[in-house]
Amino acid sequence: MRVLSGCLLAALGVAANAAQAPATFPAQQRSPGAPAVIERGKTLYTSFCRACHGADLRGGDLGGPNLLRSQLVLNDQAGEAIGPVVRAGRVPAGGGTAMPPQPGMTEDDLKAVAEYLHAVIYTAQPQGAPPAGPRVELNLLVGDAREGERYFKVECASCHSPAAGDLSGIGTRLKDIEQLQNSWVAGRRLGAGAPSSNAVQRPARVSVKFAGGETLNGTLLRIDDFVLSLRTDAGEYRSFTRRSSIPRIESIKVDDPAAQHRVLWTRLTDRTMHDVTAYLATLK
Repeated sequence: MRVLSGCLLAALGVAANAAQAPATFPAQQRSPGAPAVIERGKTLYTSFCRACHGADLRGGDLGGPNLLRSQLVLNDQAGEAIGPVVRAGRVPAGGGTAMPPQPGMTEDDLKAVAEYLHAVIYTAQPQGAPPAGPRVELNLLVGDAREGERYFKVECASCHSPAAGDLSGIGTRLKDIEQLQNSWVAGRRLGAGAPSSNAVQRPARVSVKFAGGETLNGTLLRIDDFVLSLRTDAGEYRSFTRRSSIPRIESIKVDDPAAQHRVLWTRLTDRTMHDVTAYLATLK
């Protein structure tokens, strides 16, 4: 599979500007400390820690480790883990730069340093996020609609109809071009008769045939080399071990509406993506 370009990655869900959604990892689950304490911690860090761990906590000239990825720092809540290490120092078990002890630091000093470290990590964005700053509005309507229509007729028309099917009036229903582009690339569609612009993913269906002739149909929940799980049409949850199920599974047929879109991702170029988006935007 070739490497996907930046615009295509954005369309697949890697936002061009990271949304400020609530974080789920430890470093952003605690409340920020008092500004005065953080400022004091910054002064102490600059004096005692910066040479080893760097001005940005990524490691300094004296060989200290990256604190942005330190599990000790990430899981510390109020200095209970950071404080003892700073005070007593540490000699890495696997070798490397030893951390000198700082026995003269008070409890308040240690907590201030911890609060400063937490404050820096709290502002960290996910890997690959854009620089901090106001959201940049991108002009995504830059493709050639005629080229997009030609591509659509060859690659998409067998499943989608721009006249009376799921794409009828999509240029009106999805006026946000970024949402329109993300929706068709990912294989999402508007719910039948839905008046809003909330795109929904059609669920994959599965049909399981067992030894003896019994067939079970439903919505696919999970499938891998070992387990198959589904929600039957009657609403019952069922799960099977694929290699030792009793009765034995003879065949599995999956109807996944988004399967062709996943194939498309491997060969879709930025130019084609923008051309198709421009064409879909004309379907009023």
